[in-house]
This record gives sequence, structure tokens and C-alpha cells, in this order.
Amino acid sequence: MDANVARCLLVAKVLAADGIMTDEEREFLESSMDALSLDDAARQRVRELEGWDEAESVVNALSDDEKRAFMDGLVQAVLADGKVSPHEMQTIEKLSSALGLD
Repeated sequence: MDANVARCLLVAKVLAADGIMTDEEREFLESSMDALSLDDAARQRVRELEGWDEAESVVNALSDDEKRAFMDGLVQAVLADGKVSPHEMQTIEKLSSALGLD
């Protein structure tokens, strides 16, 4: 799996953690996919959360600096709708731990 697809899948995972993806969160995800130049097939995979379970190990292979920058982006994703749910924070904390960034 491509690292950019993996990043977007994990963004989607965090945004969907509370069971609701607001319009603002969808826009954030779409702009993330734009910024990472995902093609139509990759975008569809992300929207359908296909490969979600593989994404974490792909992102874990990034450098520590890349992982930190990615986590900063996840925090921005959660803030996209102006509300942070406990489920979203819990997902970010789990990902941070899994990526060795406690």
C-alpha cells in the first residue's frame, strides 16, 4: 500500500471514530487526498475504508519526523468540525502509541 493512501485511510479512521463524519470532516479528507495527489481509485478505497487494517503498519514505517507531522495533521483533522469527540481522541491516542510517539 502506498504511504499516501495509508495516511488518508488513517485520517478517515479518526474522522469516522465517533460514527459521524460531518461535511467539514469530509471536506478535510477530500483536501487531504487532493494534497497527496490520490487518483480516483485510491480515493474510492479511502472513502470505503478499504485497507484500513494495513494502513497503520505502512505509516509506522515512516521516519519519526514524518510520523510526528502526520499526527499533527490528524489533530487538525479532528478539529475540522470544531468538535472533538472522546472517540476521536481515543483513536488518536491509540495511533500515537502504536506509532511509538507516546
